[in-house]
Amino acid sequence: MTGRVIVVGSVNIDLVVTSARLPDPGETVIGGTYSQHHGGKGGNQAVAAARSGGRVAFIGAVGDDAFGRDARGALEAEGVDTSELLTLPGVATGVALIQVDAVGENTVNVAGGANRSLTVDLVRGALERLQPRPGDVVLVGHEIPTAVATAALAWGREAGATTILNPAPAHGLDATTVAMAELVTPNEGELAVLQASGVQPQACLVSLGAAGARLTTPQGDSLIAAPRVVAVDTVGAGDTLNGALAAGIAAGLPLPEAARRAVWAASLAVTRAGAREGMPTRAEVDAALTA
Repeated sequence: MTGRVIVVGSVNIDLVVTSARLPDPGETVIGGTYSQHHGGKGGNQAVAAARSGGRVAFIGAVGDDAFGRDARGALEAEGVDTSELLTLPGVATGVALIQVDAVGENTVNVAGGANRSLTVDLVRGALERLQPRPGDVVLVGHEIPTAVATAALAWGREAGATTILNPAPAHGLDATTVAMAELVTPNEGELAVLQASGVQPQACLVSLGAAGARLTTPQGDSLIAAPRVVAVDTVGAGDTLNGALAAGIAAGLPLPEAARRAVWAASLAVTRAGAREGMPTRAEVDAALTA
């Protein structure tokens, strides 16, 4: 029996308007098109892990509103256990307002809502009910309060689970939080922020975009090359990498092999439009690796 992936993080609804150009301050631009998507790095990573074959449980919070019900339903449709996705009365579900122009430039304004209302006590109770154990992976993001992320990593580690920190955003993290993670998964910009703050992860998988990723452990560094693909939409690539990585480790794969599969999953994801829509299944990654 493989371990579970327990994701502790954010879930949002993304409201997107695409128009010819972005408005200047105080200006109204008409003629745009509207779309709505499921998002939040935590929710995205849970979906990526589930599509990679993982048994996934999600710890987070939504509001008692239509967006919250939609967000829960979307995760459940992917096979994610939402028994610890808390509904907080009187709080709105997290929302990202996104404006995109004709060449892909965008502005994003996020109202964290229920994600920012998660508390240490709420997450402690959720973890106690899920009871992480050796063989499980606890994957924690930073679109939730830092104290909550730190506590979740500490409890996961105490339980014997493998702990992964996705430091996005990296601002506000310190050595105490990072030390609770056995593996840290920044991109190059996030790693620079951590290093500028004097934080040095002992083990990390640094995503390098089209170049793949660099795996650094106490045993040394290695470059994991990405396959050549034609990128259509890079949104969600990092979340795909994190979810696939966690699923691979939970399945018992050695870290280098789990990281290689994660890089290939992220590369496949960018060939299709949409963050969650582009995430590949385990079978699709298997086929790509053996082609």
